[in-house]
Amino acid sequence: MTPLLLPFFDSLEYIDDCAPPSFLTPEQAQDVQVTLGFLKSYVGSQGTFNSYRREVERLLQWCFLVSHKTLRDLRREDIEAFVHFCQSPPKAWVGLKKAPRFMDNGLHRLPNPEWRPFVVTLSKTAHRKGERPEKKGFDLSLGSIKEVFAILSTFFNYLLQEDYATMNPVALMRQKSKFLRKQQGPAKVRRLSPLQWESVMDCAHHLAKMDPEAHERTLFMMSMLYTLYLRISELTASARWAPKMNDFHRDSTENWWFTTVGKGNKQRDIAVSNDMLDALRRWRKHLGLSPLPSPADTSPLLPRIKGKGAIACTTYVRKMVQYCFDQTIDQLRKEGLEEDAESLAEATVHWLRHTGISDDVKRRPREHVRDDAGHSSSATTDKYIDIELIERHRSARHKPVVPA
Repeated sequence: MTPLLLPFFDSLEYIDDCAPPSFLTPEQAQDVQVTLGFLKSYVGSQGTFNSYRREVERLLQWCFLVSHKTLRDLRREDIEAFVHFCQSPPKAWVGLKKAPRFMDNGLHRLPNPEWRPFVVTLSKTAHRKGERPEKKGFDLSLGSIKEVFAILSTFFNYLLQEDYATMNPVALMRQKSKFLRKQQGPAKVRRLSPLQWESVMDCAHHLAKMDPEAHERTLFMMSMLYTLYLRISELTASARWAPKMNDFHRDSTENWWFTTVGKGNKQRDIAVSNDMLDALRRWRKHLGLSPLPSPADTSPLLPRIKGKGAIACTTYVRKMVQYCFDQTIDQLRKEGLEEDAESLAEATVHWLRHTGISDDVKRRPREHVRDDAGHSSSATTDKYIDIELIERHRSARHKPVVPA
């Protein structure tokens, strides 16, 4: 193991306390310091911060330990070499589990020697089958490669603005196509089928009936994630925003809206349907509150089961949703619906957002869905419209193998 393969950048809440490690050369320490400045400009979004930290951390580790260059030295061919390296990193750079970057010894935050820049991941189905991650199984997906290019280009534009670099080597690359495949037609949207979603909600209602204390919350979360197209980060509390009861609010025309803060720290208002309003009433009744919140009701939308305050752990939400998925999978198998059960086993929390958008875009104006979903353009919303694909398949369904 390379002794210097230690993380440079701590988690979001500790980033202000980070400093270049003492074992770096003065030039390397400058690279780490300017990168810290870059990362601190993204502290408004946990997800964006984590993605940017991951990619610039990998680049700096590669610069210092493999290419023996600084950020100022990098040229177009260096970025190509770096991407090739990311596609097949040495085993010493690959972890079998996601380890924390730093650990607290009670006095100081110390780099965790178990951390690795790359981590092998397995699909949920593979986990269910008892498969174990192997370092030789590491693979950088097409989406991950696209993210590398996008984030590093943004990073070097920052360095240009700070007069720390004289060029953006990513922008100068002429052959990104050898790393990126072009897809013909729309990308596949990961979502639940109507049968799967109906089965999931049936299960959520059953769980809430059998154990209200634990699963009325599950039922309400499912309704929010699907009906309001929420990302998991929009449902849990964070340093930038915490969902409160009065984020559900009524306008002067008696219409109800839900205010949230999403990607890029952007606030948006989402139209609340009658069914979602009924789900809110049920949730508040369970909590012993009035049917609907007043403008002064600043209590947490999702209070902790034990203790005070709002749920801030996305892992908790994932576990609750996954438990509901697992129960639904068991039920589908009992009903002989093995294929539906198998595909549901791959589903994640984010699929509920995709499912809600996909279902709504069939019956609502796409501009309305776009704004409720927080999409920056209608082109993003268009990915969820599959009417053309349905018609395309219908026209091909009865093609003969041998023409008459």
